[in-house]
Order: sequence, then structure tokens, then C-alpha cells
Amino acid sequence: MKHKVLIRRCDRYDPGLIAGIIAEGMQELGAVPRGRVLCKPNVVLAHPELFPHAFTRAEFLEGALRAAKAVGQDLEELAVGERCGITVPTRFCFSQAGYPAVLKRQGVKAHYFDECPQVPVALGHAERLRGEMYLPRPVMDCDFLINLPKFKAHPWTRMTLSLKNFIGLQDDRHRLLDHNTFLEQKIVDLNQVVAPGFIAIDGIIAGQKMMLTPDPFDLGAIVMGTNSCAVDTVGCHMVNLDPSQVLHLKMASRRGLGPMSLEEIELGGDFPLDQVQAKTRDFQFCLERVDDYFAGGNLTCTVGAFPEEHSADYCWGGCPGALQEAVHILRSYYPDVDQRMGKVRYVVGRVEGPLKLAPGEKVFFAGACTCWQGEIDGQPVKIESDYPLYRQRQAREAPSNDLMLKTCQAMANCLKSRGRRWLHAGGCTMSVADHVHYLSYLAGVGNPNFDRRTLLPVTMAYWQMRGRRAWSRLSA
Repeated sequence: MKHKVLIRRCDRYDPGLIAGIIAEGMQELGAVPRGRVLCKPNVVLAHPELFPHAFTRAEFLEGALRAAKAVGQDLEELAVGERCGITVPTRFCFSQAGYPAVLKRQGVKAHYFDECPQVPVALGHAERLRGEMYLPRPVMDCDFLINLPKFKAHPWTRMTLSLKNFIGLQDDRHRLLDHNTFLEQKIVDLNQVVAPGFIAIDGIIAGQKMMLTPDPFDLGAIVMGTNSCAVDTVGCHMVNLDPSQVLHLKMASRRGLGPMSLEEIELGGDFPLDQVQAKTRDFQFCLERVDDYFAGGNLTCTVGAFPEEHSADYCWGGCPGALQEAVHILRSYYPDVDQRMGKVRYVVGRVEGPLKLAPGEKVFFAGACTCWQGEIDGQPVKIESDYPLYRQRQAREAPSNDLMLKTCQAMANCLKSRGRRWLHAGGCTMSVADHVHYLSYLAGVGNPNFDRRTLLPVTMAYWQMRGRRAWSRLSA
């Protein structure tokens, strides 16, 4: 039987309209929520002014919750769960996305995955990255998962739809593990152990180019299905993209998780694919190497070789992509940052030969795999790699990625480098938040982590998160 995917028109964020469309989609696809139902939106980062298009909108979430209540049978629990990105507390992002009012109106529980117990899950597929991964207990305990992604382009994987939304299932410690040249395989592993019962993608206003700071695109669509590969295949075609260019989709289909051909998919709904494609002819992606992307400005990049044989030329899922997002975050906070920043050279990977720095240009050696040897200001400098091959890593030994700890470590590293014009920050993958710290310091511009618009609410949410996490451990 062919997997069915529906493309429905929806031109505004009206919870009642959205609820009706999603309820009809559930009924047509035979997707009946039962038992413990968990909704997983995409709230990688949220703020109504700074990051208005990065997340699944509150109106869309409310429509999905109302639809689940209308169509569902024998519901024991209806909840919303997520772990937002770059170590920012999920409570903060839920608040900025407008979720608390929705949860209160609908009488729905929130599961903040950065506060929940994490449980090991065995992986048995021959192509898996490792033998186990860790997932939050509410995900493993739910009977029916409703996946509610945001329709967005992505600078590391080209698209983020249903399959990639599962990156938000993991807590800080495990999220960055394999979030490098193995990112695409990690996405597939997550989908190997967790399968959605229903998918509804918020494509009313889609996102172009970036994932944290996307440019809005008036798509006016809701995409629904029950198979992630089928839904993502249709999503790619909607923006005139060959699905085989999305590696995690290609890998997932090869593993038997679903189709990657329209011939194996039954299309339905009231928004014909050819009409969608005509509307999205100018939809923009951003899958560019950082040495090309930042050429000609105050930030320039020297990219070397990477340690893993299957992707020695570039690490798409790692530090270079984190740099792109960090720069766009700086631009969101400070629109004139490109003109105000001092000259910075970003060096990543194994680089040989002189860097040929401009006068006053500072150097940021980024990541565990980076190595270089030469002279800066007549002084010898040797940067050594301490990159651990993925086979040497154990999921249960993943290091902490705590927001406050990483901030203190970054500030200490900056202080240590005072008096010289270079610094080295390790880690694999270095997070977007770390890139923001170091880049703002070296470039001599404001640090968004300490911006008055978000510092206090993020700090309050952080301590709430730490308290709730401690309580969950004590009461386990």
C-alpha cells in the first residue's frame, strides 16, 4: 500500500481553522490518538522579536491539541514535549513561543526534556552509529507521538521537516554527541527507535536559509501524513528539491523506514503539488561552506581537512554550521554587527601552511579536530587535535553541556587568551552558544548571552530547570 500524504491550504494562524484541518487529516489517514499522547513541536529557539520564525507557532500547536482531543479515543494523557537548542532552557523558549497560555487553556501537561530522566535505548540496526542512545522517559512511555515540525530550510542538512525534528528529543549531554559529520546518520538512528503516529507540519509561514534565524516564506500549507520519509519526500518536492539531496532522508529510506519516490506515495489534500511548486520557485536554501559564505567581510574562514574518512573535505553537521548560525544570531541582536566587528580569522580542521593574517586580525581555532603549527606575531603557535573517533565515544560518557558551566568555561578561556590575538576552543561539536561567546569576544562586539532583553528570563528559566531536574532525580 502507498503511504498517503496530504497538502492542505491554510493561509493564517487561526487555531480553530488549523484544528479543523488537522482533525480532518487524522480521520482521512486513520490516525487515532490513544492512551498517552505526546506532541513534539519544533521549538529550537523562540522569541517574538529576535527569532520569530524558528518555531512551530503556538496557534498551530493549539490547533493540533484540539484536533487530538476531537479525534482521539481513550486518552490517558495529552502532553507537549521538547528540548530546544543551543543549551537554552526549554522553559524560556516555551514562554517566548507563547506556549504556556495554550497549555493552560487546553489543560495539557508540558514535558521539558532537559528536566526529564534520560533512559538508554538499544539500537540493533547494522548501520547504526553506536549500540545505544539516550531518550527522555516521556518519549519512551508515550503510546502515540504527534510530530509537529516547522517547515524550514537548514544550513547543515538542507531541510528540516519530520525526520530531523527528532533531534529535539535529546537532552544537552547527548544532543551534541555525533552532531558533526555523523549528523545525518544520527537523525536516522533516532527515527529507527521512535516512530510518529501522526505528522502535521507547520508550513503556513515556512523558513528559508537558516534554522534559528530563518527568513519567512508565505507558503500557506499544512502537510500531514503518518510516515516521516513520505512526508519529507513530499516536503522536498514542494520546494522543488530532489529528495536524494537530503542525506538523512536518503539513508532512512535505504534502511526501510519509508519511501523516497512520489510513485510510492499517494498525494491528497486541496493544494495540488504543481501549484505549490509554482509558488516556491524562489524558495531559498543555504548549504554553503563557511569559507565561501563569509568571503569578503571582516570574518574570513580557513577550512582544512577533517578526520573521518567518509567526509574528509567538510564537516557539514559540526562547527562550521554552528559558526553560520552564531553569526546570524549576532545579526538578530545587533543588525550592524558586520560593520562594527573587528577582523577575525576562523580556522577549523587540519590546516597546513601560514595563515597570512591581516594587521590586527584575530584568530579563532575552533573545535577538537583543529590543528595548525606556525607563527603569529613572531611567536610559535602549535594547535593540536584531540578529536576522538566516534568509535571511541560512549553515549553514557557524554560530557555535560550545561549552559552556565559552558559560559564560565568560555569566559575563562577568553580571559586566558588576553594579551594575544588568538585562542583555541575545543569540543566536538562546539555549540552555537560557544561560537557566540568566542566570536563576540574576538570581534569586540556585544555578546547576546548577556543582552538585557534575554539575560534575566533565560537565567530564571535555567535555575528553574536545574531545580526541576534535581527534583526528578530525587523522586525517581
